[in-house]
Amino acid sequence: MYYFRQLYPYLEAELETKEMTILTGMRRVGKTTALRHLYGFVKSDNKTLLDLENPLHRKLFEEEQYDNVWYNLSQFGITNVRKAYIFVDEVQYLPEVSKVVKYLYDHWDVKFILTGSSSFYLRNLFPESLSGRKILFEMFPLNFSEFLVFRETSRVAQKSWSARALQKNRISYERLIALYDEYMEFGGFPSVVLEENYERKRVLLSEIFTSYFEKDAKNLADFRDMSKLRDLILLLIPRVGNRIEILKLAATLSVSRETVYAYLSFLEQTYFISLLPKFSGSIDRQAAGSKKVFLCDSGLLNILGRASQGQMFEQSVFQNIRGAHTLHYYSKDGASEIDFIVDQSCAMEAKLSMSGHDVTTLSRRSAPLKLTEQYVVTHEYADHPKAILATDL
Repeated sequence: MYYFRQLYPYLEAELETKEMTILTGMRRVGKTTALRHLYGFVKSDNKTLLDLENPLHRKLFEEEQYDNVWYNLSQFGITNVRKAYIFVDEVQYLPEVSKVVKYLYDHWDVKFILTGSSSFYLRNLFPESLSGRKILFEMFPLNFSEFLVFRETSRVAQKSWSARALQKNRISYERLIALYDEYMEFGGFPSVVLEENYERKRVLLSEIFTSYFEKDAKNLADFRDMSKLRDLILLLIPRVGNRIEILKLAATLSVSRETVYAYLSFLEQTYFISLLPKFSGSIDRQAAGSKKVFLCDSGLLNILGRASQGQMFEQSVFQNIRGAHTLHYYSKDGASEIDFIVDQSCAMEAKLSMSGHDVTTLSRRSAPLKLTEQYVVTHEYADHPKAILATDL
């Protein structure tokens, strides 16, 4: 069954451009499904879809003479009479593919649409020699709006933050809050969302983590001690929604600061975590400041450790505002924190329940930063004009 993803229109619009379209993101977020959707969207019959996890498909590209690759593709119906569309899934399985793709791109009328599960890997696989030849898109687990599409549930969605705050509907909230709680507990991986049995959801989430660690982490990383990377992941769980202290993590793991930085960079570039920089008027200060950590998905947070309800809720809010927005957090002298600063103009707090005092505090903390909007995202229903209901994210 077809389920709409918010990224699809942007990907569809790229199909008639010359540049390569590269779709990346963590495992099991829906990249292969998106590739198949785009394949069906193209009306031309001069197209083929290949999976480099399949050794027979990999062999097509394993030629010293790259013109022979074009001949191999012709066996799959590709011709040079008109523009060809070549869809390639799991490109990380063939490191040499970037050179082949670059050659074919430069010598034939061909559109490549490629997927891979790691920006860490793709940055090396498609180096600066392909600058100007590629457009990269990131796919994440479902946000709540997409979750409702997968659950075949409709709602009236407001686009602006102010409209969401001012046009609340209690009946809609009561109809959707149980679904939001499910989303918060089990996250937004498509296969997990579509699974109805709660125990099976947990099994699927466990399999997703195992697949990530065994395939991405072990195959893409070159760390000597993978157990330290695993231990770091477990240390990050209770720190979700909080700033991470590199020295403490290094001491706990008995490794250097540089090693912790390398681990965090790998986890971020393979989409397992996100690190939010501190908001500052200085780019240098933002880069140097301690960062706030979130996982890619609240379902993984739930099965990997004991997170508080407050952490789970803040994680779920993060999942709904990433991707389309630039995110920071703010903290002054280790206190007076603002959970999220969205697009450098909007202050946002995540609260299980809220009061007018929360809005007053947020406004006071935002004033020196000259932020134009302030909202509290709340799990419980609130009529306040500065409250955004979780079910309206």
